[in-house]
Amino acid sequence: MDLKWRKKKFGQIVNDIKKIKIQGARNVAKAALKAYSLLPKKESQKILLHSRPTEPMMKNVLDMAEKGMPENKILGHFIEAQNKINKSVFKLIKNKDIIFTHCHSTNVVNALIYAKKKGKKFEVYVTETRPLFQGRKTANELRKAGLKVTMFVDSALGIAFSLGVKKVFLGADALLKNGIINKVGSNLIAEISHAHKIPVYIVADSWKFTKENVPIEQRAINEIWDKAPKNITIKNPAFEFVNKKYLKGIITELGLMNYSGFVKRMV
Repeated sequence: MDLKWRKKKFGQIVNDIKKIKIQGARNVAKAALKAYSLLPKKESQKILLHSRPTEPMMKNVLDMAEKGMPENKILGHFIEAQNKINKSVFKLIKNKDIIFTHCHSTNVVNALIYAKKKGKKFEVYVTETRPLFQGRKTANELRKAGLKVTMFVDSALGIAFSLGVKKVFLGADALLKNGIINKVGSNLIAEISHAHKIPVYIVADSWKFTKENVPIEQRAINEIWDKAPKNITIKNPAFEFVNKKYLKGIITELGLMNYSGFVKRMV
């Protein structure tokens, strides 16, 4: 592969990450790893990290690659972690449960499909997740796996929770010392769940943990309103913080534990 081709391919991957054509922390990290392998230098890391600033898993993976960890070992971790997560989620789900989730999390979706294949009988409520409607991706993947899925508009959270939700499974883009960062809307879901005494579990790979401050990505306003009238301020935060006080537990490849216990394992 000549340098010109590698630069072109690198640029394509960066652009796909920026434009959310590649979504999900694990998929972003894997794509970043592929891009870095084309141009393995410090500047490549900076460009990749700038493309999606709210993704510590990408930074952790790029740091490991820079230190010489083989690509197959990194990719193998993702498979092994998912398998362990699947088993922990399976134990939590009971027959006739209604599980609520938000946006699209590869870890959550794969774990729910695993539970279905292993014989658990349950259904899933999912938000549409505006403005990019990532909830449709979740709903479609679960439907194809044979799960019963009901989608709610984001503003119908109160209605959804009044219809028998038993557990909430949320993914995470970043795991911090005092809570998590996930798709905007997650904190409202956590607060409503807390008020209804419905347990919220974070389902995520431990490689998303970071001790650093994580910026909240602000996305283009045309996602909300293309060609909006002048003098209207539009805010489009992609993510938000959820305090650990709202979380019943976290499920990683390390197992199910309370959030404070997980942090102690990581620091």
